[in-house]
Amino acid sequence: MNTYRVGIAGFGAIGQAVAQSLDAGLPGLTLAAVAVRDPKAPPAFAWTQAAPAFTTIDDLHEHCDVVVECAPAAVFRSIAEPVLRNGKKMVVLSSGALLRHDDLIELARQHDGQIIVPSGAILGLDAITAAAEGVIHSVTMITRKPVRGLLGAPYLTDNNIDIADITEPRLIFRGSPREAAVGFPANLNVAVSVSLAGIGPDRSTLEIWADPSLERNIHRVEVVSDSASFSMEIQNIPSANPKTGRITAQSVIAALRKLTGPLRVGT
Repeated sequence: MNTYRVGIAGFGAIGQAVAQSLDAGLPGLTLAAVAVRDPKAPPAFAWTQAAPAFTTIDDLHEHCDVVVECAPAAVFRSIAEPVLRNGKKMVVLSSGALLRHDDLIELARQHDGQIIVPSGAILGLDAITAAAEGVIHSVTMITRKPVRGLLGAPYLTDNNIDIADITEPRLIFRGSPREAAVGFPANLNVAVSVSLAGIGPDRSTLEIWADPSLERNIHRVEVVSDSASFSMEIQNIPSANPKTGRITAQSVIAALRKLTGPLRVGT
């Protein structure tokens, strides 16, 4: 069995959930390092095993074989470039940022690195990637979110859209995942992941609804292809960060398990 030293870049709700699972023990995986703003003053955490090294984003790759990126999109490139340039693996949650730095895919190819995009808070990426081996005619994603999870999005600010006091569902965006990645950087990585699995961020269609009646994030994906037509819907329970589903961290852990597990299920 291969063994991997895992690093975590970003120690918010997702980073801490991944750290907790690694600290509890995952076969073939050890938590080697965590990148934080000030390594000399690391955040408090109830470790059951020896605490990992705390380091900066710039030095994280030196401690790890695979890095889990769960940090703000603004520092995405700072995390990714040294990891990939050194031929290592990177689990990417800010897939929207990957669109703005798509040259990193070629960098990974040149240095035998690998970018892994887990399912995150969406479903069906395995079916979409399989359909993409043939011809996909259309991919449409409809996202409905509680109002609190959308407040402060740049698209709303730039277009003077006020949803704070709405009393019924409101369509606030219809366009491509590429556009949404800019306007809703903390919300719609799932749409970018769907587009990367299928027909790309410009040909896919995305609707975003703010719904004051909801407590959960709801994503529906509809695909029409030459091999199958299918639709999928998931209702996510928010994590401690209302912009992120609880299942997101679990998808990262599942992806890490696949690196070393004797049985791998799914495309």
